[in-house]
Amino acid sequence: MNAQTCYALLPSRALVSVAGPGWRGFLQGLLTQDVETLAPGEVRFAALLTPQGKLMFDLFVIGVDGGCLLDVAAARRERLIQRLKIYRLRAKVEINAVDGAVAALWPATTNLPAGGWAVDPRLAELGFRGLDAEPPADAALVDEAAYDRHRLELGIPDPDRDCPTETTYPIEANFDLLHGIDFQKGCFVGQETASRMKRRGAVRNRMLPIRFDGDPPAFGAEVLAGERRAGQVLSGQPGRAIALLRLDRIGGAELSVDGRAVAVEWPRYLAEAV
Repeated sequence: MNAQTCYALLPSRALVSVAGPGWRGFLQGLLTQDVETLAPGEVRFAALLTPQGKLMFDLFVIGVDGGCLLDVAAARRERLIQRLKIYRLRAKVEINAVDGAVAALWPATTNLPAGGWAVDPRLAELGFRGLDAEPPADAALVDEAAYDRHRLELGIPDPDRDCPTETTYPIEANFDLLHGIDFQKGCFVGQETASRMKRRGAVRNRMLPIRFDGDPPAFGAEVLAGERRAGQVLSGQPGRAIALLRLDRIGGAELSVDGRAVAVEWPRYLAEAV
């Protein structure tokens, strides 16, 4: 690590414990990610979908002895717990909110830091994710907004901010490209729709980073390709934001929002796949 290493606590995230002898089978049939092979200390990115295949919750699944922890949006934690308890039925699992500090450490290095860190499963360039993890001695303490800038520079959506509840397909939020869906694991809630979109290549919209001068446009502001609607702006910071865009309308077009020119930036993980 060097002096440029940044450490940020992420107070927008919170933890849920899922434990008990039936925890693997319980989550395996619900989440988009495989948990049968999850080892203690391993982290996987996942989602819980509606039966129609729309995104309800994004989450990280962290293996621990006897179960797992779910790293979720703090504002949605209680709602997730309620949803999981609806699905529990007779499964031998315990579902509880637990304390713990979620943190991020970046930029990525070839060496995994000691003390509770794991490589971010979405994209290695994001760096490391930790629970109650100690930062290296030379890490600079920064706020969550600095981490969001780092995320935006890499073109990674934040589902909690960018996906209005139960209106977005996970593939539109790039879950398939960010290791958030295991298409080989078998059935999960909403699996049929997600698999059909992937199999048929029927992905018309994608979340892409856009660049502009000045403050970000308002959430939901219309993106125009000439005079045609091409999408909408989602979350952002000065100079950069995430937008949900029609792929068939942005190629070679001059894009604008509220009369201001914007440009699509194609992150490597997206440019290689789309």
